[in-house]
Amino acid sequence: MKVVVTGAAGFIGSHTCEALVARGHAVVGVDSFDGFLYPAEIKRRNAAGLRGVTMIEADICDQRAMNEAIAGTDVVCHLAALAGVRPSIAEPHAYVRTNLHGTTTILEAIRATGGARLVFASSSSVYGARSLDGAQAFREDDPCLRPASPYAATKRAGELLCSTYRDLHGLGVSSLRFFTAYGPRGRPDMAVYKFVDGIAHDRAIAVYGDGSTRRDYTFVTDIAAGVAAACERVTPGAYEIYNLGNTRTVSLAEMIAECEAVVGKKARIDRQPEQPGDVPITYADITRAVRDLDYRPQTDFATGLRAFYAWYRTI
Repeated sequence: MKVVVTGAAGFIGSHTCEALVARGHAVVGVDSFDGFLYPAEIKRRNAAGLRGVTMIEADICDQRAMNEAIAGTDVVCHLAALAGVRPSIAEPHAYVRTNLHGTTTILEAIRATGGARLVFASSSSVYGARSLDGAQAFREDDPCLRPASPYAATKRAGELLCSTYRDLHGLGVSSLRFFTAYGPRGRPDMAVYKFVDGIAHDRAIAVYGDGSTRRDYTFVTDIAAGVAAACERVTPGAYEIYNLGNTRTVSLAEMIAECEAVVGKKARIDRQPEQPGDVPITYADITRAVRDLDYRPQTDFATGLRAFYAWYRTI
């Protein structure tokens, strides 16, 4: 197939491009190389390392550019977005522009060019805040009515836009809810990167809350394999939602201890109050993804963290 991947130079995007090329697909990457959350040079380095990918530098909010990029494509894999809970509280307009206007532009480009299939990157953040007590794995049939941040709200709204285009225009969509991705090429603003980097350089690290919050950390190549499978299996006229997680939660305190072990130093902790928008737990039920995508995450957190640190030491 010919697959257009937006956000191709990003963390998950670059790994997804590699997974698609390895499966024999023709891949066109689209990225604006913006520097909103971290230096654009990091994305350019990611793009330079991709083999077998044709890169286009363009803004996903540019309708003409997206129409040209998407024409003649079998599947659009729309990963481009502004990520991050706390920055979205500070800069909500930027998130609405990229995550909603940009997604609408992609949907209109697919409709205008006669495309039929889309894979959309959503987020576990759409599930909102759940109690740690007796937490049940998050299921895709949850109504997701209380996202806890502007970022989460834009992702849930993006899912609804995609569903509307299925109803109106017969577009086939798979929405993928990613659970706390980590691994090589991870963004500097992400928790695993910040903790490893802080410990390695003996810097105090802000820890919000008492360390009991839990995350379903999912290694990036496992997520990329799920995304590639969704690109191959998305069906015209169907709308499906899939969790891509690891199904094992790790507490913040446990994550810090694992980072200390892999770096070989103790962390200097700067204890801070819990932050608005943060949720107590993320926890994926992946039954649907296993059934429909043959999605089977392979990497436990300790193994994935060692792989991340090995990459970190090369940069």
